[in-house]
Amino acid sequence: MKQFLAIFLGSPEATKKYMAQDEATRKANDKKGYDGWVQWLADHKADIAVMGSPLGKTKAVGRNGITDIHNEMGAWCVVQASTHEEAAKMFENHPHFTVFPGERIEVMEVLPIPQM
Repeated sequence: MKQFLAIFLGSPEATKKYMAQDEATRKANDKKGYDGWVQWLADHKADIAVMGSPLGKTKAVGRNGITDIHNEMGAWCVVQASTHEEAAKMFENHPHFTVFPGERIEVMEVLPIPQM
């Protein structure tokens, strides 16, 4: 089995729009999304290599020092599958973008470190 890193992405604008819902609607969507995420975890329990977690604020480190930045990354996890396509299909209709304001999940193979 190969391992694949899944990055959950969404724009700050989409999050602001979601948070602007009236409280009752947002709470109902929060519950629906949470329940959907729990069901997704149960459905793919055998395929989850690393549970992952939500991501917080970001700092960029470069030649010119450290700066606060914004990006679209919201969470991550690692799944295992025989193929890249099989790994990607695990995330079809995920509540990250069917309920929550996430816009996509990017799935990439975790490659072995090259031997020199």
